[in-house]
Amino acid sequence: MTKTVDQSGISNQLANQAAGGAKKGPTIGDLFEQMKPAIAQAIPQHMTPERLLRIATTSIRTNPKLKVCTPESLLGAVMQCAQLGLEPSVLGHAYLVPYTNRKKDPNTGKVIATVEEAQFQIGYKGLLELARRTGQISSIVAHEVYENDLFEYEYGTGEKLRHVPADGERGTVTKYYAYAKFKDGGYSFLVMSKKDIEKHRDKFSKAKYGPWVDHFDEMAKKTVLKGLMKYMPISVEFAKAVSMDETTKREVSSDMSEVIDVTDWQPQENEEPRQEIGESAQ
Repeated sequence: MTKTVDQSGISNQLANQAAGGAKKGPTIGDLFEQMKPAIAQAIPQHMTPERLLRIATTSIRTNPKLKVCTPESLLGAVMQCAQLGLEPSVLGHAYLVPYTNRKKDPNTGKVIATVEEAQFQIGYKGLLELARRTGQISSIVAHEVYENDLFEYEYGTGEKLRHVPADGERGTVTKYYAYAKFKDGGYSFLVMSKKDIEKHRDKFSKAKYGPWVDHFDEMAKKTVLKGLMKYMPISVEFAKAVSMDETTKREVSSDMSEVIDVTDWQPQENEEPRQEIGESAQ
């Protein structure tokens, strides 16, 4: 059971910071320090609040675009890292990705306000880690397929999957696939073309920087893994963890999964995807 943690002090600090004024507001480091008790309650045993906050602080310091994100979204993203036991670092477990959300007038469709927010994203390696923790999977992998590789697959009653990497020059990547073997002896796999992966990226991200730019293969393998999970006998806890991926929070709570996700990654019908900071509005 999740313990109740009083966040009123942090909420007041955030409100004061947003209001501005003559007095200098608290730094993100100050807010992280106040958040430490809640993180300590949420974090798994293999991590410590000090390590997580140190890594998160480093991520923010090394990415200028994160420095202008709302404290609520940054704290929310870090709390999500804590709850899932994933570190927001170059290891590929999780990412803190800055975005500009544009609020539009429902009548005219014109942008009337903008706000910079941090989005929590699970990395490819983080998704593998979460899947393995379920205890239901004996093996799970995702790979690129190059044009010179021997690759055969078939769905249906005679389904098969065979991949033999080419020796020497392998050419360019043409496909990605994910494969999972379960402890009961069953298995499942999914294959996606590179074009399908690019369509997914273009639909949900207008990124000019971030994981899709810096780590395309990792994000592609994560995409096919998430597609595969629709056919996997995963636990409720794991499904809940995956649902936290690519979300932004605007409130702070000891249980971030109970905070409504107000900026889901998928755009609503007839609405343009959210643009990232630095991208000009059309």
